Amino acid sequence: MQDLNNWPTPRLLSTAARLVEHAWDEKLAALGLTHAGVTALQVLDADGPMAQARLAAKIRVQASTMGKTLSRLEAHGHVTRVTNPADRRSQQVAVTGLGKTALDQSRELERDLTNGADPGVEELRDRMADIIRMLGSARWGETMPWTTRKAANTVGPELAEAPGPPG
Repeated sequence: MQDLNNWPTPRLLSTAARLVEHAWDEKLAALGLTHAGVTALQVLDADGPMAQARLAAKIRVQASTMGKTLSRLEAHGHVTRVTNPADRRSQQVAVTGLGKTALDQSRELERDLTNGADPGVEELRDRMADIIRMLGSARWGETMPWTTRKAANTVGPELAEAPGPPG
């Protein structure tokens, strides 16, 4: 393996993200979940039942991709899909009690995944959130939710010059 200290930051972020997702997916499999399934359950839990197409749009995936994710969730009893009474051409998706329990368990697994990590994790989280806001707003054509940084020196100069929240 190459010396990680010589890797550019984007490669480090990408590799770390993939490794975390693989480790998390291995733990989620015991609950009948995947990362994509947890994301769908989180949105449904927070926003309530909705049309399958709306859920796909909120998560920024294709409807066919969402359909596969929901099929897995439905097979494990985590969601129900019924004909949408407001539009019989679409399906209304809702999280079940079993799905809420699995979601709670997944949150516990997620917390434990990096438990005992270096004390610098909060600074790392702030920097990653800034990167997501900066690159996400350009990619998705919208302003990402902005939160105040803990301190101005928590980001590098390239992010410190990024535009802040409107107003």
